[in-house]
Amino acid sequence: MSPNRGSNRPEWLWAPDDTSVEDQSPDFNTGLASLGFVRAAIRRSARFCLATAAAGMLLGSAAYLSSPASYQASTTLYITVGPEAQPGTAIADDQAIIQSRAVAGLALRKLGLRENVGSFLASYTATPLTDRVLVITVNAPSGDEAVSQANAVAGAFLQYRASQLETQQKLLFNSLDQQVTQARQKITSLSRHISQLLAQPASPVRQAKLNSLRAERDRAIASVTVLEQSNNTNKATTQENTAAQIKQSYVLDAATPTPPHSRLKHLVLYAIIGLIGGLALALGIVVIRALTSERLYRRDDVARALGAPVKLSIGKVRLSRWRFSRRGLAAAANPGIRRIVAYLRNTVTADSRGTPALAVVPVDDPQVPAISLVSLAISFAEQMRLRVMVADLCSTAPAARLLGVSEAGVHTVQIDGSHMIVAIPDGQDVPPVGPLTPATAQAEFPPCGKELSAAFAATDVVLTLAALDPSVGGEHLATWAPAVVATVTAGQSSWTRIHAASEMTRLSGTRLVSGILIGVEKTDESLGMTRPPGASNGTGDAETGLQEAERLFATLDRDLGGGPSDDR
Repeated sequence: MSPNRGSNRPEWLWAPDDTSVEDQSPDFNTGLASLGFVRAAIRRSARFCLATAAAGMLLGSAAYLSSPASYQASTTLYITVGPEAQPGTAIADDQAIIQSRAVAGLALRKLGLRENVGSFLASYTATPLTDRVLVITVNAPSGDEAVSQANAVAGAFLQYRASQLETQQKLLFNSLDQQVTQARQKITSLSRHISQLLAQPASPVRQAKLNSLRAERDRAIASVTVLEQSNNTNKATTQENTAAQIKQSYVLDAATPTPPHSRLKHLVLYAIIGLIGGLALALGIVVIRALTSERLYRRDDVARALGAPVKLSIGKVRLSRWRFSRRGLAAAANPGIRRIVAYLRNTVTADSRGTPALAVVPVDDPQVPAISLVSLAISFAEQMRLRVMVADLCSTAPAARLLGVSEAGVHTVQIDGSHMIVAIPDGQDVPPVGPLTPATAQAEFPPCGKELSAAFAATDVVLTLAALDPSVGGEHLATWAPAVVATVTAGQSSWTRIHAASEMTRLSGTRLVSGILIGVEKTDESLGMTRPPGASNGTGDAETGLQEAERLFATLDRDLGGGPSDDR
């Protein structure tokens, strides 16, 4: 309270001089990611994970339902193979032949279809059961089509294989016949040379050459005879093997439709696959986002960035859709907001002239701090009969709007029979200088206005909601309150933003009492301390602050002539 309001009023306790800016550690690392950190991130995004998993399940189900129904038919072939260098190689070759474009095209011609060969190839498979048995399985839109296509593929394969074997036999026979022809041509050439020598005059040299050529011709005739016999044997064996491979390769089991699988079972299977895929995708997104995000959730991390202890933390506060009007004050009944109000009541500090004042600085969302500050103002006005001024320095004026005021200026409002003053600085007033401006600064900063000065002269407590903007600075904060409590919403602000608000507060010469963390997680087990217990932090410990608040309210009670307050 200002000293010029009467000499019979007791003087208020002064706020300690704490205008120095503490050196902050540049290390703002929030610690290594642990299993608990990841688990907390997943718990925060539980709705997103469930929604993504549900979307994956629906997409999987839709993919199955949109695909045409498929029927299967299978036929079994018994294949007789020829001599093999290694058992099992021939059946593997036959499997590859069945799945060749040549066999697929031949089957399509048998069926009279104009389907693409590649798509038809994808509709059937060949699987060897043994080194003599092959199973052909065909997928088709209907059971009858599957059966006819399986039969067509089997017939096309047998026909193509028989044609290939006959072609190979023909090539072999041609090769053997060519060997005999070459041997006979050699005999003919020797006989021609002998005839030419017989036409020459007799001589010992001629006779020697004749004897040599006749011996070579006899050997060639003997070789041809052996070669012909060998070739005839090879031809007979090859012809027998080829006939056996063609005639003894047949359809062992005619094509029959395979009993269709349960559509419900497949639908459930596709849904489960989609569910698992969607859940895996969501978990990956959540973990990567948590590891790369700079937003703070834990008390210790916020305290380290703020440079002040987090002395109060509450869970999430659900606000009604009327939060921008007086009906939004219904949220004041929330236990979390009631705890904030109780804490702020014990934090109100008198300035050097004895005026009790407090500023609440919302680092991010101002709505919960606005409701808490207005609830504190109403508590002071109704229960302690104090004349309260509520100053709203936020651009959207959330605290003033809760009291029904939205225009700039100084307004008097009535709440349940109690009068309060609501001050909203003019938008042109940058920075908005408050009524606590020291006399030495009047020349540098213009007075806050006669209307505001007159209202301040009749005020017992000044409560301010001030959002700080780095582009404007926070030098004006000391003209509204000697002490500040910063509020942070878990997961909405980065280390840089919180630290900037803290530094602007300290640079203004205002004492940063502590921080309040809103929306803290149940898994957070940190204390919210900036230094080990017992070390001085330049802001006073909790016990000293509580004792100071008790002395403050004792003075208030004596001043007003009332008894102890029930809300203390």
